[in-house]
Amino acid sequence: MNIRTLMADEIECRVQTVKENGCSILLYKDARCDMRILDETFGIMGWQRKHELINNNLFCTISVWDEEKQMWINKQDVGVESYTEKEKGQASDSFKRACFNLGIGRELYTAPFIWIKLNSNDINKYNNKISVKTKFHVSEIAYNDKREIVALEIKDDKGNVRYKLGQRTVTETTDEEPNKKLDKAKVDAIRELARVKNVAEEYICNFRNVSSFEELEQDDWKATMEWLKKR
Repeated sequence: MNIRTLMADEIECRVQTVKENGCSILLYKDARCDMRILDETFGIMGWQRKHELINNNLFCTISVWDEEKQMWINKQDVGVESYTEKEKGQASDSFKRACFNLGIGRELYTAPFIWIKLNSNDINKYNNKISVKTKFHVSEIAYNDKREIVALEIKDDKGNVRYKLGQRTVTETTDEEPNKKLDKAKVDAIRELARVKNVAEEYICNFRNVSSFEELEQDDWKATMEWLKKR
């Protein structure tokens, strides 16, 4: 039961948090991707799904046929409601979560913290609320032998590279001045928070493409501080 890793065009980008200067991105898969990989791996007749209510929560069970053991192998998980379609959202979410338990797309859990710098052309403002109008997609991705993401590139809907694993790329359309480096107080603050949250400085610096916290720019510092506080 060798389940392959996701290809770039099977991964979608969702804006998690947004500010005027940037947004964080989550990588996810949809239910159609799960069904396609189930068909490829186990055959159309080699898997099945069912939904059931347990304590008023909707669960999904994915069953795949193990030819060697001559038995069905089950994986189950619960779904959460969507903001738009309550029942359909729960059903789809429980299905996708059950597929994660089976191993489909589990490599997405190894994704780095993704922060994309925004400019005035990327955002909408209405009643003091900010939303991102630019669409992002994964253009390249690669994994190591442990199924961990080691290369990642994200482009916008105009084909501009906006993120690379280990470095941040900003399009030439940005209308903001370059960020200044951090002062000692901010360096000390992020270093102490990383220590408290048990996150290695080297880990953060690798994803920010710097050799130490002293080389971080203001936007990177703010985004990383927010990420650390939520851990």
